[in-house]
Amino acid sequence: MRYLHTMVRVSNLDETLNFFTNLLGMVETRRMESEKGRFTNIFLAAGNDEGVARDSKAPVLELTYNWDPEEYSGGRNFGHLAYEVDNIYDTCQKLMDAGVDINRPPRDGRMAFILTPDNISIELLQAGDALPNLEPWASMENTGSW
Repeated sequence: MRYLHTMVRVSNLDETLNFFTNLLGMVETRRMESEKGRFTNIFLAAGNDEGVARDSKAPVLELTYNWDPEEYSGGRNFGHLAYEVDNIYDTCQKLMDAGVDINRPPRDGRMAFILTPDNISIELLQAGDALPNLEPWASMENTGSW
């Protein structure tokens, strides 16, 4: 397993970028905008992590700016922790066998979401390319929220 990023939702992108880049000295390593999803993701690395973050896309802070205004309360602005795993199916099966609910199963062979005992959302991402779709994962429904 490899740590990838922590995601937080932000309500004012310019103000937040100023805080993290100008005040804390973090560096933007990449940006993704989704017209369909109506959001912007900006990935920031600590100054000393910039080189490795550009090469491996980790460790970074992901800022998610949703274009449609939303009031964040109850910790909703904190999104999730993300980890890369060698085999998403094996990892999810091990977690299920231990009684962990897979809130968003890896139907696509690439991504799953689980919750910690304290309800902190964790995204699991398949290292490299997505694995071929397999049952029972391909037909599993989402459960709860993450």
